[in-house]
Amino acid sequence: MGISSHPSLVSLSLKDLLEANRNSSYGCLRTKKKGVRRPTRRVLMKRRGGCRRGSNGIRRRVRTLKTLVPNSHSLGLDGLFRETANYILSLQTRVRVMQVMVNVLTPSHD
Repeated sequence: MGISSHPSLVSLSLKDLLEANRNSSYGCLRTKKKGVRRPTRRVLMKRRGGCRRGSNGIRRRVRTLKTLVPNSHSLGLDGLFRETANYILSLQTRVRVMQVMVNVLTPSHD
């Protein structure tokens, strides 16, 4: 089939990865050649923040869910979801009971 132009996959150490990142223009503030404009701070912050935006949103939502569901502060994520489902079911049951009470206690206008 011939010789591939792509280099073979090699396991890199952390030191090799850091060195490769240092030499690339994407992860480095320094420019490789003179005359090449480096990205502005705003663009770099967007790039850096974009990677973490998803996980920060999930963390924020989990934290909000923990404040809404009673007795869920010490639970793990699976326990939190289980407790949330049980809490939703109990709230639905409470609403049904109150609807029945309103229907029974409201005088009929026949």
